[in-house]
Amino acid sequence: MLNTPPAVPSTPSVHAEGVSNDEFRAAMSRLAAGVVLVTAHEPALDPEGPGGEDVGMTATAFVSVSLDPPLVMVSLREGSRMDDLLDEQPLWGVSVLAESQRHIAGRFAMKGRISDRLLFEDIPYVRGEAAGAPLVGGALATLECRTEQRVTAGDHTLVVGRVLTASVPSADGGPLVHFKGRYRQLG
Repeated sequence: MLNTPPAVPSTPSVHAEGVSNDEFRAAMSRLAAGVVLVTAHEPALDPEGPGGEDVGMTATAFVSVSLDPPLVMVSLREGSRMDDLLDEQPLWGVSVLAESQRHIAGRFAMKGRISDRLLFEDIPYVRGEAAGAPLVGGALATLECRTEQRVTAGDHTLVVGRVLTASVPSADGGPLVHFKGRYRQLG
């Protein structure tokens, strides 16, 4: 007869504090958040080769940090393409998405998505003069930033950026909001 330990009931990831991943995710889904597209330009590996690639990701964990100096912060999943890129080069852009830009948010949030080059293909944008990152046309606001600080926080990296430029190219429409796991409109 084998001595086997008694079966332990399977539970979702529960942390020492007692909250499970599912409980935490459900609670935080009740916090409405604005939706932004964070972008950066990945320089070419070979200076003689093609001009590099634009990279983008949808984020809802984006906040204003300071007025003097002007600072913002975005939370990036540790080891994500954007986290790795912003660890190598400090310049990035942010487009605050309008309610009519839900398709852009969804496209850049997909898991197992196609190449970033194809994601940008039919989206109108301008290249920021300070950061060189794509800034989405029709966005409610755009910012160009330079990383000031990176802080590891659990399974994410908090990237604090100094705002180099800020503009309000479009006053039309309301913001795109994420609430209870879905993109929504105010009102």
